[in-house]
Formats: sequence, C-alpha cells, structure tokens
Amino acid sequence: MGEPSTTAWEFTDDRGHRASASTTPERVVAYIQAGASLWDLGIRPVGIFGSFHDGERPDAAKSGALPLDEIAYLGAGAGLGLDDVLAARPDLVVALTYGGGQVYGIEPDTAKHLEEHVPIVVIDVGQGRTLGGVRERFAELGRSLGGGESARALDELARAERELGVAARAARGVRVLALSPAGADAVHLARPTKWPDLSALGGLGVGMVAPPEGPGANWFTGTWRDVAELAPDMVLVDARVNAGARGEVGRAVVVGWNPEIAASACAHARFFDQVSVALR
Repeated sequence: MGEPSTTAWEFTDDRGHRASASTTPERVVAYIQAGASLWDLGIRPVGIFGSFHDGERPDAAKSGALPLDEIAYLGAGAGLGLDDVLAARPDLVVALTYGGGQVYGIEPDTAKHLEEHVPIVVIDVGQGRTLGGVRERFAELGRSLGGGESARALDELARAERELGVAARAARGVRVLALSPAGADAVHLARPTKWPDLSALGGLGVGMVAPPEGPGANWFTGTWRDVAELAPDMVLVDARVNAGARGEVGRAVVVGWNPEIAASACAHARFFDQVSVALR
C-alpha cells in the first residue's frame, strides 16, 4: 500500500505552481491588493505588503475595506525583506503578477528564498485577464481557504452591471479617459483594453477613449496637452499615493480611479456604481 497523503490543502496558481500544505492555511500574508480581495471574501490576512511604488505606510487608496490599524504592514519593494515576511509567521503568501510569472512587489531573490520557507500563490491580474476572470480566480482561492463570495455581493454586482449598462446607453457619446498623473509636464494615459477594469467598462457600453499608439503596453506617456486634444468628458484619475499632482483636464468630470482595485464582487459593484453616478 502507498503512503497516506499528508496534503489537506492545495491550490495551483497562475504560474502553474502547486502550493500545498498539511492543513488549510490560516496565517496569510498578501500583497495589499490581494489582501483587500481576500478580506472581501472573508479571509483575514495577518500581514500585507506594498510594491516598489509604495512607502512606509500602506496606500489607503488600494487597501479596500482592510482595517489598516489592525493588520501588520510589513514594508514595500526594496524595503521588504525575507525576515520581515517570515516574522509574521505566515503559512501562505498571496502575491500578484502582471504576466510572465514575475512576482509583483517583491525582489526576485527575496521571492525565491521566501518560497523555500512558505507556499506562495501568485494570481495574474494583467492584461491577459478579464475583470471577471481575475475575480473568479480570487473566489477560487477564497473558497479553498474557507471563504468565498456571498450571495448578496453577487446580487449587488449584477445590479451594478445592469445599472451601469443603462447609464452608459443614456450617456452614449460621453468620452471617458483613464489616466495617472506624473507631474506638471507628464501624464500616463491608460490603454483601456489592457486593464481588466477599464475593459469591463467598455464591455458594458462606456465610451472609453484610447490614447495614441506608441511605446508602452498599458500606458501611453504624454503631456497634459495630449489630454486636452483627446477632449474627454470624464476623466478617471489614479487615486493612489504614488500618482503625481493632477494637471488641467478642462471641463471633464473627474472621478477617482484605483488601478489596483480589489478582485471581489462588492469592490467591483462599488466601482461600477461610482461610474454610473458620474455618467448620470
């Protein structure tokens, strides 16, 4: 007879790596966006970390409903070391990738050595995924950890999608541009088909404006004059702490935008509602 299995929990991530443990993980450390996603699914992280764009404090713009005063912030980017993560005694680390399997927000050597100590699950949130696809991957992970989407959250998402579709049809011709300020002389203009949340808006009928062709997979880096030439009626402006000061957007309605939105039904419902209100 073969040896009895010692694996009670396992999950294959978007790198194709199988994470496993003898018991279901309970002490989860996560990248802040992943932590916000898990929180909405009923999973409470013991620690979160930021990216190379973040500083000594967690960015409230991308923390979702996380109680930041109750969950340890372990650092960000080059300031996040192996010992910082292991000090939280995690039995699982949840990180993100924007494609290619590269772990986002952790130094490559740190990520390599971390995986020698604790299982890491990496979820792809890049341009190859739909918003619903990202949400479902987190829902799968949440279910494996004992959480999941509530029926109420799913109902709210369905309602928000319907109402956004109605608002978009009523506002046909309204031009919506998403951007991230980079200072007085520069701005990053989002390519809407490359961002799952912006692509979802377009799929629901919102008139998303694409920047000019050129370098940059997700962004076109230009000037505020480019914004004026595109003549948007509404501007979704990056609300994260690392974004620069906003330049002139003319007569456009300005709406805050978190490019690192939590991957959950309730977070997406709130985002769609925000856009619906602005369109109306």
